[in-house]
Amino acid sequence: MNLRHVLVLPDRDAAEEVAEELTGRFGLAEEPQLVRDALAGEDDAEDAQWLVVVEDPDGRFDPGALDALADEHEGWLEAP
Repeated sequence: MNLRHVLVLPDRDAAEEVAEELTGRFGLAEEPQLVRDALAGEDDAEDAQWLVVVEDPDGRFDPGALDALADEHEGWLEAP
C-alpha cells in the first residue's frame, strides 16, 4: 500500500515550516515535496496555495496528526 498525503498550506513559508516539522516529528526518510498550486484563473503568486506532499509507502502516518499539524499553520490535509 503506497499512500500519499497532501497538506494544503496558505503560503510558501507555512509549507516550508510544515515540511521541516514533518521531517523532525515523524522521522521521514525523505524530505516532503513542496509544490506551488496556483488557484484557478489566478496568475499572481500571492494567490497560490502550497502543497506539502508526503510519501507514506508503509501507511504509518496518522492522518489525524497530519491534519492537526496543517491546521496549526492555517492549512488542512486533503482527503485521499
